[in-house]
Amino acid sequence: MSVDGWNTVLVLGGIRSGKSEFAEFLVADAPMVRYVATAADISTQDEEWAARLEAHRARRPETWTTEETAGDPRRLATVIAAAQPSETLLVDDLGGWVTALLDPAHRPADDTATITELAEAVRSCPARLVVVSSEVGLSLVPTTPLGRAFADTLGTANRAIADAADAVALVVAGQPSWLKPTPPTRAAAVPAQAMPAGALQKNAAGPAAEHSADVAEPALPEVLTPSALPSSAGPAGDNSTPWSSMTPPVVATGLAIQPGMELPMPDEDAGSQAMERLVTLDLPGAGFGGLDRLVGFAAATQGIPTPAPWGKVRVLLVHGDHAGGTAAGTTSGDSARRVRDTRAGRGALARLAAEAGAELQVVDAPSAGPIETEPALSPDEVESALQHGWRLAEQAADAGVRLLVLGACGAGTDAAAAAVFAATAGAEPPAVLARVHTDAGEYDDAAWMVRCAAVRDGLHRSRHSPGSAKDILAELGGGDLAVATGVLLGATARRLPVLLDGPVGVAAGLVSRDLAGQSRHWCLLADHGRHPGVQLAADVLGLTPLLDLRLDLGEGANALVALPLLRSALALAAALPTHPSLDVEPDDARPTTGDAGPTTNSAGAGRDEPDEAGSTDEAGSTDEPDPVEPTADEPDFREPEPAGPGPTSTEAESTTLDPSGRRAG
Repeated sequence: MSVDGWNTVLVLGGIRSGKSEFAEFLVADAPMVRYVATAADISTQDEEWAARLEAHRARRPETWTTEETAGDPRRLATVIAAAQPSETLLVDDLGGWVTALLDPAHRPADDTATITELAEAVRSCPARLVVVSSEVGLSLVPTTPLGRAFADTLGTANRAIADAADAVALVVAGQPSWLKPTPPTRAAAVPAQAMPAGALQKNAAGPAAEHSADVAEPALPEVLTPSALPSSAGPAGDNSTPWSSMTPPVVATGLAIQPGMELPMPDEDAGSQAMERLVTLDLPGAGFGGLDRLVGFAAATQGIPTPAPWGKVRVLLVHGDHAGGTAAGTTSGDSARRVRDTRAGRGALARLAAEAGAELQVVDAPSAGPIETEPALSPDEVESALQHGWRLAEQAADAGVRLLVLGACGAGTDAAAAAVFAATAGAEPPAVLARVHTDAGEYDDAAWMVRCAAVRDGLHRSRHSPGSAKDILAELGGGDLAVATGVLLGATARRLPVLLDGPVGVAAGLVSRDLAGQSRHWCLLADHGRHPGVQLAADVLGLTPLLDLRLDLGEGANALVALPLLRSALALAAALPTHPSLDVEPDDARPTTGDAGPTTNSAGAGRDEPDEAGSTDEAGSTDEPDPVEPTADEPDFREPEPAGPGPTSTEAESTTLDPSGRRAG
């Protein structure tokens, strides 16, 4: 669900308020939704009702299934209670359910007991559940007994379900307002670890078994089984992957990824509207600071002015070792050990993924050769790795993922990324290569010099290379960088934002920019960690880090530390209303002809406009004449005169500045 920490949501709204569309948006990230229709199908008797039903059906994706309960109102509680934790249900709506409940054909029935039964089913529902209902409390009391019975029963049902649900939203004119705040995130929201039984036995005998019995083990992330790397024959011989309609034709037809690809761009209008809305929120402080860029980015990539916090998040950890001098100072087999620990739910990345409720997928990339003496990969291996990364992004989008976190792990990845920085941005290797840390936490400057020499020799060896994006990946980058580049391109094609972290991610951003310039607009950098190469690449890509935490926990782990803060900022921006002083009065509430009242400036603050009969003293105050009723020969309005001197005046400005101090947008 797009709302973090909530398992059951009640969406209220009036007729044509947009409540159904908002409820469908809340479950849009689910791979499959069970749509529970409560209204009876009377389309053969009412053409207008048939058109309404058809509009609802047309909005549902093909992956959704529909279930009807109008024939037996009590069955709705049974369906909700029997739902599984992995399911997502959308009930639309309680008004249709109450109509069926009051139908004499279903008598005798105890309305109160049935509503209580439904509320208990919602309260104990383990699945993700969104219930839609009409708000009848704001209308007049119906004049007929049947109308009053319907309003009373539906109002009682709304109160019972609102009390049982985790969250309640009221939709007015398409704008949601959260009535019930979010509860603390439940531990059950973190999916269980999927691993072989042998791995569980091994973990029980490992260091975790030495912990005290009264210390609870933290929840493990959902570690996905990685898909197999395609053969080096390239995508032309592999047409088994179901490509989405969003996929560019050059890939859908099996052709190789080439420079100049036309991929989607984020919605700039939605991003601008979100930024303008931020400065009008009812905040006691000055605003969101540097996180305003986060809200604008989320709005542009989601295509809505009020973006929702990212629901389903998947971490892609690309593992690929590099041979030769680029891996100087690393312990042999250490990266393989870290990958095993990650797959078993241990280590910083796995623990942080569990805390964030994110899926974790470890991706094995081809090992790279020593760049100082030979190319890192063959051209066929580069093509295969690019396509593999693209398909990983496709699989994530098809699974309902709303945000990808790209990380990397492997011997020599830092130096390989520095080589890419030097080849694409013209940087000097020593300026973009971070110092080497030993296992004891000390600096190994001798290993750092070996890495610098390897990068220098690799650049010299490949100096006659054409220098295209694929050439750089083949000569200097390696398999992990090629897979990461494919992930960025595939995510761009599916309009899936990516949170970058570390040198491999931003190096892949530089390479993907040369293949499709749109890709960098779908990337977000949470923190540069004071890494010199990441700072340079971020400047080149135009990615301003949101934070400056100076973390160096490993690629992907730094982003997961920042993820809860980013989600909280998005949730706050979506939930806060506009400041009361900036509310615009509707047309029917404005003064009529002959009524005197203050005008409203562009910021929404009231002020008095002097007309041509008014005067201004030296202190800047304005004396307004009494309002005069318009005559038959006089129009109902008068063009206001400017308060200050015009462009041809030589008189000094006498009006003081507005001392209100409100933020301006």
